[in-house]
Amino acid sequence: MKSVGVVTPFWLDRPPAEALSIAVAADEAGFGRLWIGEMATFDAFALATAIGARTSDISLTVGPLAAGVRSPVALALGLSTVVACTGRRAGLALGASSPLIVSSWHGRPFTPVGSVRAAVRDARALLDGNRVDGFRLRQPVPGTSISVAAFGPALMRVAAAEGDEVVLNLVSVDQVAHVVETLSELTPVPPPIAVWIPAALEPGAQTLRQLRSQLAVYLAPPGYGEMFTALGHGPLVERARAGEPRASLAADIPTALLEAVGAIGSASAIADRVSAYFEAGASHVGLVPATAEDPAGARLLTTLSPLLTKGHL
Repeated sequence: MKSVGVVTPFWLDRPPAEALSIAVAADEAGFGRLWIGEMATFDAFALATAIGARTSDISLTVGPLAAGVRSPVALALGLSTVVACTGRRAGLALGASSPLIVSSWHGRPFTPVGSVRAAVRDARALLDGNRVDGFRLRQPVPGTSISVAAFGPALMRVAAAEGDEVVLNLVSVDQVAHVVETLSELTPVPPPIAVWIPAALEPGAQTLRQLRSQLAVYLAPPGYGEMFTALGHGPLVERARAGEPRASLAADIPTALLEAVGAIGSASAIADRVSAYFEAGASHVGLVPATAEDPAGARLLTTLSPLLTKGHL
């Protein structure tokens, strides 16, 4: 079944607490699922608990979190706390993240494939109520859905084998179709695919600047750079990998690249774009609302909700 949700973004040019306002706007607009990630502002489980206290019905997916940062016990305790304190449906999403976040920020070894596989297996066992290494949750959450963020062949194999869902961020429609094909080759019953895409309703100059600034962060990392190169933007990737500052890179990102990995324009254009991701094989689309000229994404979410959540796609 196809669905559209909302992602709490962490725009570098916006107040951190806007994440709470976005959650409320998404809930009030009738979206059924909210993704709660983690960067340099809030602990994701604490934020999810706060969101649960301020919203009424929207289900929560915490992550993708860096699998190598928290132990499986910490992951299970966090998710159990969210469910127990909010009474809300909640899922967990895990990914490899990056050496900067895992090793530099948190001082943990960066072993992407092994850490993701172990975290998914052990967190699932703990949430189901099983004992792992002598520990058992007092408040298990059996049947918790665990999504896996995958970019690259090795993590795609982990996602196919261990995940209940594969999460893709900032991808083109063609890339989704490629992932569908890859997953079908890896397993007889591929997990569904969730896609995160930036979304902006009739964006002005400030919004386009916000989108460009955030996308510039992803030009250099492996996987993303290759995809942007395949889309015809190899020179930008080369400049990013050579160490050029993000601000100058952002200034040169063309609108065509924003359109290739997002949904911007009129309400009908955004709805058509979401439909294109579904047609390529996605089961869920998470909208990352641009907020530079639309605080909390309220106008975007209110306008799009009737088109995206009421069976009109």
